[in-house]
Amino acid sequence: MNGETSLWKKQAEEDLKTAETNLKQKIYYAAAFFAHQSAEKILKAVCIKKFKELIKVHDLVFLARKADATGEIVNGCRFLNKAYIEARYPSDIRTPSDVFSKEDAEKCISIAKGVYQWAEAKL
Repeated sequence: MNGETSLWKKQAEEDLKTAETNLKQKIYYAAAFFAHQSAEKILKAVCIKKFKELIKVHDLVFLARKADATGEIVNGCRFLNKAYIEARYPSDIRTPSDVFSKEDAEKCISIAKGVYQWAEAKL
């Protein structure tokens, strides 16, 4: 694993810890957001290894497909993409802190852990 790849992997690990900390603190929207961030960074690490360059997008489905992820990983990424948008911006009637439940945050973290484990095996 080269230096850049290991840096992205390390930050993915830290973002996953941050997601879990936010879950424990009952800050569910932030847990969902950092779960997405973890998945994004570990997928970028795989893509850096594969293509020798950083792909500057936030779309996890795109990154997962570039990394040749399984269908299960791609589907999980689709769910995390939705959470990424909803965790960042208020809608007309609700804020992100109103949208996410404990179950939502747990699902995001579970998916992110699956993405991390799959990607780690590719590094």
